[in-house]
Formats: sequence, structure tokens, C-alpha cells
Amino acid sequence: MVSNNPAIDVRHLVKRYGEVTALEDLSLCVSRGEIFGFLGPNGAGKTTAVKMLVGLSHCNDGEGNVLGRPLGDRAARRRFGYLPELFRYQEWLSAREVLALHAKLAGLSRAPGAREITRVLDLVGLAARAHHRVGTFSKGMQQRLGLAVALLGEPELVFLDEPTSALDPIGRHEVREILRKLKARGATVFLNSHLLSEVELVCDRVAIVNRGRVVASGPISQIVGAGHAVRVRASADGTPLESLLARFGPVVVEPDGVRVDGVAHEDIPEIVAALVAANARIYAIQPLGVSLEERFIQMTEGGNA
Repeated sequence: MVSNNPAIDVRHLVKRYGEVTALEDLSLCVSRGEIFGFLGPNGAGKTTAVKMLVGLSHCNDGEGNVLGRPLGDRAARRRFGYLPELFRYQEWLSAREVLALHAKLAGLSRAPGAREITRVLDLVGLAARAHHRVGTFSKGMQQRLGLAVALLGEPELVFLDEPTSALDPIGRHEVREILRKLKARGATVFLNSHLLSEVELVCDRVAIVNRGRVVASGPISQIVGAGHAVRVRASADGTPLESLLARFGPVVVEPDGVRVDGVAHEDIPEIVAALVAANARIYAIQPLGVSLEERFIQMTEGGNA
């Protein structure tokens, strides 16, 4: 449920670049303390929206607040952390020097800033490489450094644009743990990612944007909806299982059971009753849900630019 004092609350945002409309009537609300996934195909307007939320771009129309302040407010921006999708740091600087520069830009004084730099280096797994030059870093290590910059000063709201794009499975797991720690201390995370499996693991709610508009928003369970099939593991003497189940929907025989398509979860008791009436031995009935990736494709197909 959206709080009365949301972290982000924008309504009817429009952004045009000449004759090209990047955002058209974009509205969304993000509660404080949640991990919010912002999803969409290439060209849907995600990066444009993030730039407006962090104050790097201005809308042509619409209104909104971030951390209770109008879009672009400088005082609110001091409470943000931001990891853009494409970033570069000076290759001749060490990781610690990069963070020292950003700590100074953030207004952190020397002693607290030094402690904060040590904290975020340890948090993202770069403590042992603190004095190594950025030019020697792999893509994954540079991604970790960008995340460390975004987390300096324990921001209230963190915008992360593809934070796990260059990371291996271990790195992605570590980032998920960092996001959970941010949530545990009350921070809000706005996560823009193409890795829908990662989004499913960490996000409380998501919004799917297509052609500059939000086409769906809410908890993942609400967006993917109820299951559309069940897998049945059972045996019946004298009657093939697929024959007993054919009246409920299209049947597909699989190595680990029989899948019945087009079946809602509320139909499961009727399936059980039919199997019991046929003296079948039931080992398992597994509802099969639609994945976030499947729903995403359904909602955005044909929307790429």
C-alpha cells in the first residue's frame, strides 16, 4: 500500500525532444522504504524518467514530488544516491580517490568522509582494491565502484540503473543483499533493470512502462496474476491420467507429470475430486504461475524503439 508520504509521487509527466515524445502522461508512486522495480523495453522512456526524477532533466508538462519536495529541488537531491547505467571514472585515480572526490562533492567533511569511504568499499567488496587504479578494474569491479559512489552518505533514496549488468552470479547475489540492507535501514530503492529474474527476487512492487506510459504497476504477484496451469502427478489403474484430466483443459504429458493448461487455481479442488472419484493415487498437484518475463513480454510486445 502506498504511504501518505511517498518517496516518489509524479503525475502526468511529459518529456519531448523536438518532435519526439520520450514520455507521455507518466504517473507513478513509490512508497518510502520499498524496493521498486522500473521495467520497460529499450526506448520506453525509463532513462528519461530517471533523469527527471533525479533532477538532470526537466519535464515539459506534469508535476510531482521526490522525498516531499518538487522535482529538481536541490535540498532533496542531496538525499539521493544515483548509479547511472553508463558512467566512467578517471582511469588514473584509485577507487579510494574516486570516492574521496564524490564524498567532497556530497559535502562530507574529511574524517566522517574517510570513515564513510571505508564503509562503502567494504560493503561492495572492494576493500582489498581500494588503492588500485580504476584503469586496472574489470567491468564488474567498476560496477561495484559505481554502486559504492551511489551509497556514500547513506542516502534516503537510491536510484540504480542496471546495477548488476556487468556482475557474475556471486556479484548479483551480493548486490541483492546490499539492497535488502538498504531496505532494512528504511531507505527507498528505485531499481531500473532488464534482469527480470533479479527484479522478482528483491522488489516489493514494480511498474512496467511502454511507449512513455505506465501500463502496469503493483506487487509482482498482482501483475503476473493467477496461475494458468497445473501440473498433476498421480496414477490411476486402467485409465490414462491424461484421459481423466482432458475435460479440464489441454493436456501435455511431461516427464515429471501431466500439465493441464487453461486451469485457474480455484479449479484445483474439482480436479482433485475427479481423481479421487476415479480411485487415482495423487502424489502432487502444483499450480503453475505466469513468470514476470512472460507478463512483461505480453504487455510490451511491439513497443521497442
